[in-house]
Amino acid sequence: MKKNSKIDVETAVEIIPPSENVAVDADDMLDPSDVQSEDLLEPDVIVDASPALPAPSVSRLPTLAGERDSLYLYLREIGRFPMLTPEEEHAIALRVRDHNDPDAAFRLISSHLRLVVRIAMDFQRRWMQNVLDLVQEGNVGLMRAVNKFDPDKGIKFSYYASFWIKAYILKFIMDNWRMVKIGTTQVQRKLFYNLNRERQKLIAQGYNPDNAMLSTKLGVSEDQIVEMDQRLSSTDLSLNVPVGEDAGGATRMDFLPALGPGIEHSLASDEITDIVRSRLKAIIPELNKKELYILRNRLLTDEPVTLREIGERYSITRERVRQLEARLLEKIRRHLSQNINDFSDEWIQT
Repeated sequence: MKKNSKIDVETAVEIIPPSENVAVDADDMLDPSDVQSEDLLEPDVIVDASPALPAPSVSRLPTLAGERDSLYLYLREIGRFPMLTPEEEHAIALRVRDHNDPDAAFRLISSHLRLVVRIAMDFQRRWMQNVLDLVQEGNVGLMRAVNKFDPDKGIKFSYYASFWIKAYILKFIMDNWRMVKIGTTQVQRKLFYNLNRERQKLIAQGYNPDNAMLSTKLGVSEDQIVEMDQRLSSTDLSLNVPVGEDAGGATRMDFLPALGPGIEHSLASDEITDIVRSRLKAIIPELNKKELYILRNRLLTDEPVTLREIGERYSITRERVRQLEARLLEKIRRHLSQNINDFSDEWIQT
C-alpha cells in the first residue's frame, strides 16, 4: 500500500466539470491544491461525499448483463468500507500529509470509493462503454488527490478530490475516444471539450456560428477549428481492409506513397556508386601501404576501424592518422574530379 500511496503521474490534466450548465475553459489548468475555499469554484460542480451518499440508481446502471453484474459486485464490495466523519477525515488527512501513513491513506481512499462511482456515472453517456473503466481511472485520480490534499486549507476532501477524479476520467475518455489520439496538444484538448459546446451555445443564442466566430470565442485559429472538426467527424479506418471486390485483394496500405527514396533516386545512386568504385580501382596503385589500409578498413567498410587502432598498427599518433586520412580524401577527390564530369563531393559520401 505504501508503494501505491505515491502515484507517479506527471501528466498535466484539465479540470472540466461534467455539468453542461457550467462552462470551464480547458486551458485553465487548475491545481486543486490552490483551492482556498469552496467559494472559489462553481457551486454547481460540488460533489458531496456525506455519509448518506446513495448508490447509483438501477436505471442509471449499464444495460449489459455482464457489466451490470460486475458493477453490482464492485458496489457491494466498496459498500463495506465505512464513511468518515469530518473530524476523522481531518485527523486521517493530517497523518497522510505529515507522516505518509499508508494505513491512513487506505482509509481515506476506501471511504471515498463510492464518490468515484457516482462521478463516473455522470460521464457514462460520454464514454458509452464499460463504466468500470471510468471508475478505475477515477480511483487513480482519488489516490492522486490523497497525495496532494492539504487538510489545513479548510475544504472538504470530497470536494477537493472530485476535481482530480474528473480530471483523470476526462483524460482517459480523450485518450481512448479513438484508436488514434485526437487530443495530443493543449489546443486540441481545449477544442475536444469545448468546440461542440460553444457551437451549440451560439446556435441557442440565434447565431449561425462559422469558423471565424468560433475561433474568436475559443481563442484559437480557424485552421485549428477546421482540423478538430475533421478529427471529431471522422472515424478510424484500418489500412488492412480490402478496398473493394474488384481491387484484387488490394488494401489501403497498397495505395500509400512509399516513405523511402523513389526508383529514380535509387537507380541514380546505384549508378554513381558503380562509377566511383570503378574510378577508385584506378587510384589504388598510386596509394602507399598506410593509405591503402585506411581506404579499405576505414573509408570503404561498414565497420570502420578507429584512428587509435590504425595508430597502434603503424606506431603513429591519432593526429597523424587523421592527417593521412584527410590527405587521402583530398587525393581521391582530385582524382575523381579529373575523371568524372559534373563530379560532386556528395558522390564520395554515397
